[in-house]
Amino acid sequence: MFKAASLLLLTSPLAHAFDLADLSAQLAKPAVVRGPFVQEKHLRALPTPLTSQGQFTLSRDHGLLWLPQKPLKQDYRIADSGIARRTPEGWQQQPGQDVAAQQSRLFLAVLKGDRSGLERDFELKLSGEQDAWQLQLTPHSLLLKQIFSAIRIDGGALVERIELIETQGDRTVLKMPQSQAGDALTAQERADLVP
Repeated sequence: MFKAASLLLLTSPLAHAFDLADLSAQLAKPAVVRGPFVQEKHLRALPTPLTSQGQFTLSRDHGLLWLPQKPLKQDYRIADSGIARRTPEGWQQQPGQDVAAQQSRLFLAVLKGDRSGLERDFELKLSGEQDAWQLQLTPHSLLLKQIFSAIRIDGGALVERIELIETQGDRTVLKMPQSQAGDALTAQERADLVP
């Protein structure tokens, strides 16, 4: 009996633990991810969170369109080159050293599965499995330690929830449970993302 069990163990493939390389590959696989989002900003000074809603489109190759629609309509383009805001005159690059810029770059790295970009600034701790995982980010860069105490990301096939916990006690929660993977940008998305 022992011999048979040993032989079975030797011939069966070993269970593969879901790791950071697997998560990075999984998130980097879709060419395009799009869907609705709800963003809640929990401020210590306010009893209820500030909530905004909108749509986003992430292109693996070109960046992120972040399009809040409620309460205010405003379009943003986030790419490796920085953040641009749509104005009546066209896309205008924004100064990029504030908290919003840091959050935007982080958000882009998370959604794209840019593990090396995240590991440069954070200690990463992954738990769960391919279709239900949580990634805990603890900052180790001095600048980010001043902004965030921790970041928690939950997902399955795609990122579904991001919680940014700031050092002074405020929190931002992004919920994207209805995100869909796609193969290509629409003509409008391409026009907006590819300068």
